[in-house]
Amino acid sequence: MVKEELIQRSPVRIFMNSIHGGLKSGDLGLIASPSGIGKTSVLVQIALDKLLQEEKVIHVSFTQHADYVMAWYEDIFDEFIKKKNLENEKEVKNDIIKNRVLMKFNQEGLTADQILKSLTALIRDGGFKANYIIVDGYIFSETDGERFARVKEFAKELDLAIWYSCTVGSGKAGFDKQNIPQVIKSYQNCFDVIVAMEPKQDHIVLSVSRDRDIVNPEQMALRLDPKTLLILEE
Repeated sequence: MVKEELIQRSPVRIFMNSIHGGLKSGDLGLIASPSGIGKTSVLVQIALDKLLQEEKVIHVSFTQHADYVMAWYEDIFDEFIKKKNLENEKEVKNDIIKNRVLMKFNQEGLTADQILKSLTALIRDGGFKANYIIVDGYIFSETDGERFARVKEFAKELDLAIWYSCTVGSGKAGFDKQNIPQVIKSYQNCFDVIVAMEPKQDHIVLSVSRDRDIVNPEQMALRLDPKTLLILEE
């Protein structure tokens, strides 16, 4: 299989189609679930999809070492192409590495402006013109409204789309009746797309809680394999 066919047949296409093609420049997206459900895996699959399209991605981690994040990319890439017989696999993997930068921040002691300044320096001064930023492990607070309004401005200014993971409490307590995470309820409008993940007996359901101005849009529910943590092909 050639790379272009792999991109078109990727199960990530189903995910993107359910949110009108995915995030656009200036958009913020959020994937929420209790801990250990597979948010990082979904974010890495989104990132790999963009990297396969030769777009540049910055992966920001607030909790994991760079080696651990790189292992996620290696494992999911290998699992993803295991049954696809991809041509020029090594060349494709090298392009992915070339177009990806991993950054780790300590949430304590750093302001939003300091983090955004570091990202701006990499993108503008460092010449790494990213299209996507993936942010994993950030601990959300109910008082983060001003912070994410600033992040929204940053995304628009630098023509970026940014995906976040958000850990919520287990059970229904972590979400309101519209499946919006309680912790971001007061500033949910900062996020253009919100996706909730819910574990079932033999799979994990992904459902769109918010798609731009539409809350709980009609949609086809997506599933995650609990063993591989890959988005399942229909």
